[in-house]
Amino acid sequence: MFFDGFTLTNVRVRDGVMRLRHGGSGPPLLLLHGNPQTHAMWHKVAPVLARRFTVVCPDLRGYGGSHKPPATPDHAPYAKREMARDMVELMAELGFERFQVVAHDRGARVAHRLALDHPQAVQRLALLDIIPTIEHFERADMAFGLGYYHWFWFAQPHPFPETLISKAPDDWFFAHTAREPKGRDFFAPEALADYLEHARNPEMIRGMCEDYRAAATIDLVHDRASREAGAKIACPLLVLWGAKGKIGAWYDAVAIWGQYASGTVTGHALPSGHYLAEEAPEAVLSALDGFLEPGN
Repeated sequence: MFFDGFTLTNVRVRDGVMRLRHGGSGPPLLLLHGNPQTHAMWHKVAPVLARRFTVVCPDLRGYGGSHKPPATPDHAPYAKREMARDMVELMAELGFERFQVVAHDRGARVAHRLALDHPQAVQRLALLDIIPTIEHFERADMAFGLGYYHWFWFAQPHPFPETLISKAPDDWFFAHTAREPKGRDFFAPEALADYLEHARNPEMIRGMCEDYRAAATIDLVHDRASREAGAKIACPLLVLWGAKGKIGAWYDAVAIWGQYASGTVTGHALPSGHYLAEEAPEAVLSALDGFLEPGN
């Protein structure tokens, strides 16, 4: 069953309402999704983790059913600093001041900032299929520009990319996700329906593009300031990536993340493309089983 035993609800934080599913019992565990998805991407792993943890799966600001601030010239409402604050406030509303985090893609960028700005809140951190945003941009070459072309397209001024995507959102979604080696066959019907429902919402497309505009502007300002100040991830860090994707082929992810963490950094590839939790859920669960602390 789809998220068997979980409750779908909304929780208000300072800037708006967050849609989320939560279930299970035990120590709190926050799961953050990637683009162009919603919290539904965790449906294969969250119920298993809920046997040992209280699992919280929200939609990020700008995505799914969560609040979507309007576009602004400085993109500040979509800074990862603001998106991370949403998560601290959300978990506090649920009664959790300290928790573990597993995050993929865009959610992993939020989680990176969460660990920097709120180190007291993050007990352990697992990041799936990314290196730091600033490292992507500073290492950019022709291969990156072609392989990550959407980073530059989505970051074009509002409303140019939004207008084009909203003309044919289904075609855009399938073209974007079918670049994976296995196409999109690994998306469960219920998850795919949720992705498409929200991709058809022009406000979600605007939020997604603002997320990428922030990544290319204000997030880099914050990232450079943190790096210059020597701020690093203090908690244990696990990095995972898809063996069929670009991260392992282009980067030494563990070594790069080692420069951004003061604690232990471990990691390895999994037998998947970019969508680890849906392509290789058993491998993701196995890796997390040896890393997350289940409590007493």
